[in-house]
Amino acid sequence: MADEAHSEQLLGEVAALPALPGVYRYFDAQGQLLYVGKARNLKKRVSSYFQKNHDGTRIGHMVSRIVRLETTVVRSEAEALLLENNLIKTLNPRFNILFRDDKSYPYLKITGTRDAARSAGRSTTPATLFPRMAYYRGAVDKRHSYYGPYPSAWAVKESIQLLQKVFKLRTCEDTVFANRTRPCLLYQIKRCSGPCVDLIHQADYLHDVANAERFLRGETQAVLQALEQRMLAHSEKLEFEQAAEIRNQMTALSRVLHQQSMETGTDQDVDILAVKVQGGRACVNLAMVRGGRHLGDRPYFPAHVDDASAIEELLSQGAEDADVHASPRDDAAATDPAERTALRVLEAFIAQHYLGAPMPPVLITSHAVGKPLLEALTEQTGQKVHALHNPREHRRRWLEMAQQNAGIALARLLAEEGSQQARTRALAEALQLPDDELDALRIECFDISHTAGESTQASCVVFEAHKLQNTQYRRYKIEGITPGDDYAAMRQVLTRRYGRIAEALRAEAGEGALPAAAPPISPAEVQGEVEVVDQASDKMPTAGPRLPDIVLIDGGKGQVGVAREVFQQLGLDLSIIVGVEKGQGRKVGLEELVFADGRPKVYLGSDSAALMLVAQIRDEAHRFAITGMRAQRAKVRTGGSQLEDIPGVGPKKRARLLQRFGGVRGVAAASVEDLATVEGISSELAETIYRALH
Repeated sequence: MADEAHSEQLLGEVAALPALPGVYRYFDAQGQLLYVGKARNLKKRVSSYFQKNHDGTRIGHMVSRIVRLETTVVRSEAEALLLENNLIKTLNPRFNILFRDDKSYPYLKITGTRDAARSAGRSTTPATLFPRMAYYRGAVDKRHSYYGPYPSAWAVKESIQLLQKVFKLRTCEDTVFANRTRPCLLYQIKRCSGPCVDLIHQADYLHDVANAERFLRGETQAVLQALEQRMLAHSEKLEFEQAAEIRNQMTALSRVLHQQSMETGTDQDVDILAVKVQGGRACVNLAMVRGGRHLGDRPYFPAHVDDASAIEELLSQGAEDADVHASPRDDAAATDPAERTALRVLEAFIAQHYLGAPMPPVLITSHAVGKPLLEALTEQTGQKVHALHNPREHRRRWLEMAQQNAGIALARLLAEEGSQQARTRALAEALQLPDDELDALRIECFDISHTAGESTQASCVVFEAHKLQNTQYRRYKIEGITPGDDYAAMRQVLTRRYGRIAEALRAEAGEGALPAAAPPISPAEVQGEVEVVDQASDKMPTAGPRLPDIVLIDGGKGQVGVAREVFQQLGLDLSIIVGVEKGQGRKVGLEELVFADGRPKVYLGSDSAALMLVAQIRDEAHRFAITGMRAQRAKVRTGGSQLEDIPGVGPKKRARLLQRFGGVRGVAAASVEDLATVEGISSELAETIYRALH
């Protein structure tokens, strides 16, 4: 039976669970979160894991690792669903469908249009009287208007160009605007109305701003009617030049609307979601319609699709309780396992993507999602959320386009993964490694970066499961060496990286402590190991001590010699050390592999798939090291460049700030009120400086 391998305490906790809705979490012996699930009846749902024999299945593999259980009782299924996906996003369980938490969508910003104080006599600058439109990504400031989100930076810039053609709003920085003495090139090519040199009256410019905002909200017909009324009013006053300008604006707007083939007068804000499953991978394609305009799409690729789908599939077969997963399905999803997997992926995406984020009131989906999910989203957003599965007319065309793009993106991903697996196999063959477990092949690559010995940093990047594992990257601050001594830096990082692993391996083997020649690991060195996550990844750090299959060193004989000394002192295998030596003339493609165990050099060839993989990993290690070094260097320097990057802070204002507060740290510690006391620093600029430094 499945419960024989589990402790009596765990089984007792399962037996004592209440028959209430809630969320459950499973942990293994190392404390790693395995799975997060939701249930209408916690007792029945959790008991089903331990009452059946799941040997030889994915769920059996997971259940065999469970040593601890945590549960949270909630009031409703909607609360259970929201809590489950919140935990999935924040904790990254091993056996759940995971999507990268990427909410960094760009927006189109129009400055100052919500600043009511501007019209109430507050002191203003010329730049604030003429709002600016710009590409924006970051925190929201309530004084400005934001439109989007857009699926890509390209979509934002295309919208900006469109608004320039029709409404001629400025895009220049405020500092540029305040110092212009003649119109720029954008005015010459009729993409700006020239407010910087008073070539348009403020009231007329604000009319254009208001029309641009209404256009972004999808009120295109209202904009055309307002322009027509203004044109007729100028004509009645015999102001034919102004009337001609508005006529040209209407013509440009009509041309733009005609070119927008996806334009519709009925839909304002809609998201279109299509999912494609193939080869154990899945793609969800999200297309966005905002203000009645189709802005483009973006593909998302979840992790753990096979594991999570297999677990839910087995649990759903013969389940006694109708938990949150039980909801009306279309016929295909009820009979086809692939369609059921696609539906689970789609529901996981909707729950995780829109959790705590703004969403449109209408979703057009390739599969019929369950009512509990829609009810949970409605409860979260405070507005009724509708999902359409079989749309008609233009909505059908949108969905078909999203489905086609999902298929294309998934096919591209599978092709890239196949190519990456071929590279891994080629490298294993070149190094004469066994090729029966290539999925578990682990490579760690090191690089050193500094500027003339300043702010030395070492990087360690990890390649495993045929891809770079961003969550396992590490940076090391290198201290206590002669500046610029790359050999000493490499010795220090390898000792700190593998010293504890060597101790753990020797302890497991019962061999006692490390040799006396091995340098001790100080607490300061432990603190110097910094985990840095560039992007989300679906790979959790490996539990327990484990040496990589290959330790890749960006360097030739000298660096490899240092690595050999460290490994000899730690009692580790020298055969896993591989150096990447530059070829003649340091030309790309002429690199050779150098080994620490005395094997002859290996030249892979410029067109070798193995060399492509080595170069990919080495370049990533170099990138990761140099970005860390630059960040560290910026911290230890005076920090003047931080002020230079703030719009509106020129050399004189910067000098006054530094003189008043004694440096950038003092400026950063000052309040907005203190900053505003400096000569030439307005309240608005003080707020800008404060936000930039925080």
